[in-house]
Amino acid sequence: MTTFDGFPREAFDFFKHLARHNNREWFLARKDVYERACREPMKELVAELGVDPESTRITRINRDLRFSKDKSPYRTYIAAGVRDIYLSLSADGLYVGAGIYQPEPAALGRFRDAIDDNKKGAALQKIVTSLKRKGYQVDTHERVASVPRGYAADHPRIELLRMKDIHAGKTLPPGTVSSRKLVPAIKRVMSDVKPLVKWLQAHVGARH
Repeated sequence: MTTFDGFPREAFDFFKHLARHNNREWFLARKDVYERACREPMKELVAELGVDPESTRITRINRDLRFSKDKSPYRTYIAAGVRDIYLSLSADGLYVGAGIYQPEPAALGRFRDAIDDNKKGAALQKIVTSLKRKGYQVDTHERVASVPRGYAADHPRIELLRMKDIHAGKTLPPGTVSSRKLVPAIKRVMSDVKPLVKWLQAHVGARH
């Protein structure tokens, strides 16, 4: 077991109510709750996973509104990257996952070429199938509507080819996230998604 006791239940209530009252007045009156129940525990979790929180990018609560139609000033989650793993705490629990996000065109090309390759592509399909059987969500942030240019519509891995990126993970429920079971649960996810991480590193060279 771990010495980290998890996130306080207060964290989930904070994000739940922030979604309803996403304005400066409400947040400033409860900024201490955010710092105490969300940000500081995230730093402690990062340290518990063996990474210096001072060298880890933890998201700020303020959203960048310059290019967004949504003018809500605050994020309703807090996230951090620990090695190849992405952690995101929200009202729903703690999402733990890995993958690549919106790769540059060259990396996307390598991703699709590897999927198209009989050996490499079959290996990825096997990883995806295994993860889904274990209850993981394997998906993409965006996919092409039909068929990527240069590939056949009847390609055996057409659904993977349509993906513009890929991620696999699961959301750990508040009961786990608020207990000493959290770190062991995260480490199980890290172990389960490691084959996907290694496949991406070997054939795409991109990280989440």
